[in-house]
Amino acid sequence: MIRTLLVCLALLTPAEAGAAPLAKDLFGSEARASQQKSQAIGSYAKGCGAGLVQLPETGPTWQAMRLSRNRNWGQPELVQYLMDLSGAARKLGWAGLYVGDMSQPRGGPMKTGHQSHQIGLDADVWMLPPARVNLSRGERESISSISIRTEDQRRINGNWTKSHQALLKMAASDPRVDRIFVAAAAKIAMCKTATRADKSWLQKIRPIAAHNTHFHVRLKCPRGDGNCETQKPSVSELSKGGDGCDETLTWWVTTYLEELRNPPKPTKPKGPRKKTAREFTMADLPKACRGVLAAN
Repeated sequence: MIRTLLVCLALLTPAEAGAAPLAKDLFGSEARASQQKSQAIGSYAKGCGAGLVQLPETGPTWQAMRLSRNRNWGQPELVQYLMDLSGAARKLGWAGLYVGDMSQPRGGPMKTGHQSHQIGLDADVWMLPPARVNLSRGERESISSISIRTEDQRRINGNWTKSHQALLKMAASDPRVDRIFVAAAAKIAMCKTATRADKSWLQKIRPIAAHNTHFHVRLKCPRGDGNCETQKPSVSELSKGGDGCDETLTWWVTTYLEELRNPPKPTKPKGPRKKTAREFTMADLPKACRGVLAAN
């Protein structure tokens, strides 16, 4: 009854609904996927997912972590990709992969955490090399990943290994991948050690803050999925056709860190402040997302 009421309110126009419910609450309350053809709708940070499938909680070479969040859902392409990558991790001596957040059962904005992960094409892979893939549900709630960079964010630490670099290379070399987000320190290390003749895969590795305990894989829009918005600028444009081992990378361990310590004086914003994902109502999302909520 409550779900039906919330969905009905979401389908009203803003004027009819008055104070419209937040999209994060609507999508966050869905416990299962819609019975629709799989489709990524909208952009990675403003959209939803139709017909998502669930990554099995445990497989021969993977385990989904933090099961209480119910975020081990994604497009079929993402689920298959994670299965494939976890199998490849065995070649590195890992037991497989611990997979963190993917998407909610119907995608959309989340009540906590991510601004993206909304269309079923994003997944977080833990930096912790699994010794085994038979953790209990309780263990999966209490165990934590490891950080691979120093506290000052400038360098990798002793947790970083050659197998981490090999795994990221395999992950980025897959043609299904659009880009991978990881701590700048990790990319700096990889730029130094990758062979000059074999650095093309580094273009897909993008530095970002707060990605020191996991790396974030983002797949390309599935072929023929007309409602999925390709991210722009592309990784090629961001790296000016190169591998990204340049001043745009060193910015993360110089200017960025300096501005964290000494924030610049705020300037008067031009125009209204942009909403965050947790402030979206259904009016902010693609219209097709209303159908995703209303579907069985």
